Amino acid sequence: MGENLSIITFFFITFQPIILDGAGHLKGRLAAFVAKQLLLGQRIIVVRCEQIICSGPYYRNQHIFLSYLKKRCNVNPKRGPFHFRSPAKMFYKCVRGMVPWKTQRGRKAMCMLKTYEGVPSSLASHRKLVVPEVMRVVRSNPAAKFCHLGKVAHEVGWKYRTVIRRLERRRLIKKKMAVIHKKHVSAFKAKAVHAARKELRPFQAIKANYGY
Repeated sequence: MGENLSIITFFFITFQPIILDGAGHLKGRLAAFVAKQLLLGQRIIVVRCEQIICSGPYYRNQHIFLSYLKKRCNVNPKRGPFHFRSPAKMFYKCVRGMVPWKTQRGRKAMCMLKTYEGVPSSLASHRKLVVPEVMRVVRSNPAAKFCHLGKVAHEVGWKYRTVIRRLERRRLIKKKMAVIHKKHVSAFKAKAVHAARKELRPFQAIKANYGY
């Protein structure tokens, strides 16, 4: 994948936010994991929410969400419920359903969660983590059908799928160029150190005569 990823084998509370890469994770299992850590006091950032996986065929997930869109207040629909089309907001609401968000404890927990489509430029250089026990390749049957949350969101009104894809391609190209540049710098540095050692060899012999 070319991503700077690490695996969470055990979870501990840190003052710094944990950045999770949502790609390849099952939506419900990831939401349950995130909700638990939020209630424990951990700040969490989830990126690439459009790549989160919904188990089941695409048309079934689309039908479920379209029926969900019909739920509204008959007296005044502006009162809610509010239906989000953005994958980041959809996942945020999924996590909110697993947290007692109407209490002070739940509201405080939800304030520690941030979700994004793609990877913001401010987080591009940070290490992203994955949770193996909630990934599709670990939990699901390989023959089971699935779809991405971004596809469902796009079909029900999300307008920025092409923009996010373009930005992701640009980010990956930039990351690849940065890796190549780092390798070139390391090679030049090693070459310079080798040349310097060769030039300093006579002086090292003189220092050795004096016991240094």
